[in-house]
Amino acid sequence: MLINTDKVRSYDVGLILTTLVAVSLFLLVAFHLSPSAVTEERFSQLAYLVEDGNGSKEGPSLDFSTILDVSDSRWTPTTSPVNLGMSENVHWFRLTVSPTQHTQGRFLLQLDYPLLDELDMAVYSHLGTLPTSRYTAGDTIEFDRRPIHYPTPLIPLPVSQFSQHVYIRIKTSGTIRLPLRVWEEREFVEYSSSRNLALGLFFGFLCAMGLSNVFLFLTTKRPAFLFYSGYVFSLGLTLASLQGIGYAYLWHDFIWFQGIAVVVFANATIFFAAIFTRTILQVKEHSVWLDNAIKALALFFGLSALASFLVPYSLVIKVYLVALCLTVLFTISLGVWMSVKGVIIARYFTIAWASLLVSGLAASLDNVNLIDIPLSSNNLLIIGGAVETLMLAFILAISYSHSRDDLIEAQQFALDKEIQANNAKEDLLAVQQRYQDDLEYKVQERTLELEITLRELSEVNEELERLTGVDPLTGINNRRHFDKRLKSEGRRSRREQTPLSLIIIDVDHFKTVNDKFGHAGGDACLMHVSSLFKQLLHRPTDDLCRIGGEEFAIILPNTNSEGACHVAELLRQSTEQQPVDFEGQQIALTISAGVATAVIESEEHALALFRDADEKLYAAKDAGRNRVSH
Repeated sequence: MLINTDKVRSYDVGLILTTLVAVSLFLLVAFHLSPSAVTEERFSQLAYLVEDGNGSKEGPSLDFSTILDVSDSRWTPTTSPVNLGMSENVHWFRLTVSPTQHTQGRFLLQLDYPLLDELDMAVYSHLGTLPTSRYTAGDTIEFDRRPIHYPTPLIPLPVSQFSQHVYIRIKTSGTIRLPLRVWEEREFVEYSSSRNLALGLFFGFLCAMGLSNVFLFLTTKRPAFLFYSGYVFSLGLTLASLQGIGYAYLWHDFIWFQGIAVVVFANATIFFAAIFTRTILQVKEHSVWLDNAIKALALFFGLSALASFLVPYSLVIKVYLVALCLTVLFTISLGVWMSVKGVIIARYFTIAWASLLVSGLAASLDNVNLIDIPLSSNNLLIIGGAVETLMLAFILAISYSHSRDDLIEAQQFALDKEIQANNAKEDLLAVQQRYQDDLEYKVQERTLELEITLRELSEVNEELERLTGVDPLTGINNRRHFDKRLKSEGRRSRREQTPLSLIIIDVDHFKTVNDKFGHAGGDACLMHVSSLFKQLLHRPTDDLCRIGGEEFAIILPNTNSEGACHVAELLRQSTEQQPVDFEGQQIALTISAGVATAVIESEEHALALFRDADEKLYAAKDAGRNRVSH
């Protein structure tokens, strides 16, 4: 294919700018989603101790009954994230956690590395000699036995107003990595929500690319599309294994597979990448020797993926890392060589694949502690994969531009030759039709990708819509959700002619509580009342909402006045009988409630029902509070 030199230069400029922008954006997202960027450390005195095959380097095997007796001189201080390379010895870690007493939720200890075989942890009070709690995690036990079902080990810390000592025992056939972070539960929820959104978009994009190329293979029968789909799916499963997502959601019932999933899918990724490279660059047309070398690489990684089921993980991963280094050098050298020989597509192909291969190599070397990079190796792989996908999209755009130029030239050539011979005219028209069909096919392909992307964005918007309806303090629904639900249930009542009841509740003398105990005490009271109400509402259709500062509303579909009054009276009695424990003091609370019931007759009737319940609430307050008016 002949390509205009000026256009090639403009493509080069566009490719460089796209690469720089993509890398910058993904690095910005990765650093923003790093735990160190969103919360400070809440532990200190991190140190480790290594046991040899028969015990520690200076004594017999240790357990949680003897680890406290180990002298400080045998512990080696370190900092998080810990990376001690590959070792099959037992490693002990200890750290001191800051006080974990807080009014807004519990504290969580996260070990942000899912590929640990055995992980046992014990928490000791600052003066205790027996553990206050014990936990077990790791990918050699059932996922359901984890204290919190999360892709990486996540341990709830006991509430304590004093510092606590944590001892961790680790034994694994892979890398000894220990990125530690102590979170407040609210911080962790916010962080994990942002991170899960980014990961969801990334994995969703990989799935879209893989499926679209499967469809292209089925329609075109070109093996390059199938090989690329195999590569995309293998890459996605490799990253899912490294993130712990695969064990959490895909194969959590297969413990034996979790131990080898990374090497199986990593070898499969390079296998498909090799045969895809051979196909897309048509290496055999330029060098039979290089073509045989690529086939040998593909065969090696394919057999290595199968051998992962039989050979120990520690051996397979070492062989894989050595082979990966050689493959990176070979692939980049092949792309450069073919670019020099004038294969234009090889230039862009080399830049696209180099981003992923280099990031994969750097992440692998970081995993075995040969290099130290400031970014998480898992995040580095995601950046490399995302940049590579964008670069391949750019290559597709170039291919489309070339096809369009060829189409225009073919049409012009057909017009020039039309007056010379009818046979030549028919041949040129056939060429024109073929290119037109190809153009329409590419438009349909882009339309399919756009529809998939819009569907994913719609799902994300629905999730964001749900989150905006939750009150951040109490965790129950907010006023925005209440307004929508009241209108919805009003329409149902009108349609089915069933009674709709509404309870409006106000915490009595709440300003006095705030003045006496501060806003922290007031928040504790609101959370206590919300939790109490949720426990007492048993029907899934009953909806509890916080609609103001200390004001709550409960929507009771298909409930008559007597039933609504019974619920309101139950809430009032329970609130009066269960005071709030706050900082060693008990805060006595009472509530006033207004109840209204009606069969809704119009859109405005639902709002009138709300005003009626609100008036009943004020009647209860005027009558002395701590009562229900209906």
